[in-house]
Amino acid sequence: MTAEVLVLYFAKSAELTGLKSETVSFQSQLTTLQLWQELEKRHPKLSAVREHVVLALRQQYVAVGDQQVILQEGDEVAVIPPLSGG
Repeated sequence: MTAEVLVLYFAKSAELTGLKSETVSFQSQLTTLQLWQELEKRHPKLSAVREHVVLALRQQYVAVGDQQVILQEGDEVAVIPPLSGG
């Protein structure tokens, strides 16, 4: 099964994709790493933030890794790259 999800891009990820948001269809059950890899396939430039990016699913932070997630139609995924500043 697949789910249509709204992906929000913030800061550097918005620069790299040229988008603030888009609707993407994903497998409904996958790991956060698989979710990230799907986004990287769509937008190869995202690899620039791979090591430091954090995802938020339904406004809850999730690390990119082995964590299983179940996406539901209409869910929101945010791509939050590291913030620079000092």
